[in-house]
Amino acid sequence: MAKNVVVVGMAWGDEGKGKIVDLLAEQVAAVVRFQGGHNAGHTIVVENEKLVLHLIPSGILHEHVQCYLGNGVVISPQALLSEIKRLEEHGINARARLCISHACPLILSSHVALDKAREAASGTEKIGTTGRGIGPAYEDKMARRSIRIGDLYQWETAKERILNLLGYHNFLLEQYYQVDPVDADLELEVISQFAVDIKPLVKDISAALQWHRERDDNILFEGAQGAMLDIDQGTFPYVTSSSTSAAGACVGTGFGPRYIDHVVGVTKAYSTRVGEGTFPTELHDDVGKQLAERGAEFGATTGRPRRCGWLDAVALKRAAQMSSISSLCLTKLDVLDALESVRICTDYELPNGQPFRGDFGERGLREIKPIYTEMEGWLESTADCASSDDLPVEAINFVHCVEDLLNVPVSIVSTGAQRESTIMRDDTLFS
Repeated sequence: MAKNVVVVGMAWGDEGKGKIVDLLAEQVAAVVRFQGGHNAGHTIVVENEKLVLHLIPSGILHEHVQCYLGNGVVISPQALLSEIKRLEEHGINARARLCISHACPLILSSHVALDKAREAASGTEKIGTTGRGIGPAYEDKMARRSIRIGDLYQWETAKERILNLLGYHNFLLEQYYQVDPVDADLELEVISQFAVDIKPLVKDISAALQWHRERDDNILFEGAQGAMLDIDQGTFPYVTSSSTSAAGACVGTGFGPRYIDHVVGVTKAYSTRVGEGTFPTELHDDVGKQLAERGAEFGATTGRPRRCGWLDAVALKRAAQMSSISSLCLTKLDVLDALESVRICTDYELPNGQPFRGDFGERGLREIKPIYTEMEGWLESTADCASSDDLPVEAINFVHCVEDLLNVPVSIVSTGAQRESTIMRDDTLFS
């Protein structure tokens, strides 16, 4: 019986983790976000109403669930307060259900300015970031310059450190990137008010999770982005700035690795990617356009169109290994309904015919050729199916093929945006 479950994306993000976390949250006492910032986007549809969350875990929609932002998350004061306000406008008492680690680093306005200036100066070599200051904030964390939320409650010391950091950032903005500096006085005003607004929510998250564990509560850990965007294991340098694999759940919350019982890997029935970087199975034809249209493939955070392609079992197998995936969740199966045939990439080949040697960095993937297996499509609707018995045999064959290629069972199949549009092939996760 699993008690502590990690949910991670297995590709380049946007796999549909938000819906799955929301679904599984019905059976847990706590949901914990362990990395990333408001560059993530979870779209939840409840009773035909769409909610987009960026920082706050999807479990916030459940009254019985306590939500936590772990120390691995970087916090934009404006984004967090705005999200709390939106939830409150929908009748959700977010402040009563949310706690934030005192060790979360802050994203300052100067981080955002640096992010945008750096991308603009990079020209064709740009990474394709969301421009929300995430990378520069993590950069300062690793350089031990960060202003953490707990620092704000010794204000005079924090104020001096903020001014020093802003001075450093403004020097870079003006002298190196030759753009306008950030107003230090305005930034101090915003941060000081933020400290007052969120003080009741600040907590030692590691201790809180230990308390839940001692009570034998179910805990769900929620990742942002996907495994192939992991700073260490992903398609570097076109990656995010944090550890998106299951291991990040421990370092991003202070929860011991031996306490994790199960890891759910989430992937679409096809592949998508936002931003720059090599995408081995990307489609530039009518099928790619059809996937984008049927899947409504636009970023929940940025609105940018997502690049679409066939399911990439090579990348998924790597993700399954690095996060020790226990079971799979396959989302958006219904998007494939109108295709006469479907493909899955089963191998990579180098231009000289040599086998792929496992370099998933940008240079390693740049010249590979995907090798596909082709399967018969089902040409009938699977939309909103809630039972395996309702799936066409060809769709079931597709699910089995994914299981065989990755050597991991598919426990959940999502066939639509609603909670009810879900096939639970194994409903014993928390029972």
